[in-house]
Amino acid sequence: MAVYKVFLILAMALVVSAIDRNWYDAHATFYGDMGGQETMQGACGYGDLFKQGYGLETAALSTALFNDGLSCGACFEIYCTNAPQSCIPNAGSIIITATNFCPPNYTIGKQDAWCNPPQKHFDLSMKMFTTIAYYKAGIIPVRYRRVLCSKQGGVKFEINGNPYFTLVLIYNVGGAGDVNAVNIKGSNTQWIAMTHNWGQNWQTGTVLTGQSLSFQVTISDGTTLEFDNVVPDEWQFGQTYDGGKNF
Repeated sequence: MAVYKVFLILAMALVVSAIDRNWYDAHATFYGDMGGQETMQGACGYGDLFKQGYGLETAALSTALFNDGLSCGACFEIYCTNAPQSCIPNAGSIIITATNFCPPNYTIGKQDAWCNPPQKHFDLSMKMFTTIAYYKAGIIPVRYRRVLCSKQGGVKFEINGNPYFTLVLIYNVGGAGDVNAVNIKGSNTQWIAMTHNWGQNWQTGTVLTGQSLSFQVTISDGTTLEFDNVVPDEWQFGQTYDGGKNF
């Protein structure tokens, strides 16, 4: 038992060390109102962020952070800095999940817009922004770092597409949070590498209807979990299934 505990501690340390936990400079704004309806949906493929467990603790990332959608699901700790008239004193930090994309603006005269490359920028929900800064500030300098995501329940698999094209949205992912590779296996197939489509949607052209489905999910720190037969053979498009465990 003692040996097992030592191994578990070492394994957890390796996971933490695989995430870059250094602090970096960036800026932040907000979009939407306190209700957060404008933050729903978006470029990560998520839907109702309240039902999916993300709530208002979210942000849209600039191109420099978004990584073509592969950063969706990653968690960041952010605090306001070096702006005494904007930062709320002793506000501490917030932890958010990346759930959307802040697009660049290449309009003439706006080449230095905040979400344009190579600038690192977080477009926060209004609730998160006003936790660390005054509403009137508009835009603030921040410091940020990657942190592990803590999620309730298992990893979720939402199945979409048609009989000839299966598109799987993977969300509510703990640990590093951002999924970087997915394999799928039907009860009548071998493991199949899925292709990244957009956000956290992953696709395959293999016909899988009528088969129970298993997944191998790899997050950005290299950790892989296998979810065996988490989707029953009578599954339907548009349904969501709980993987029963998390990172």
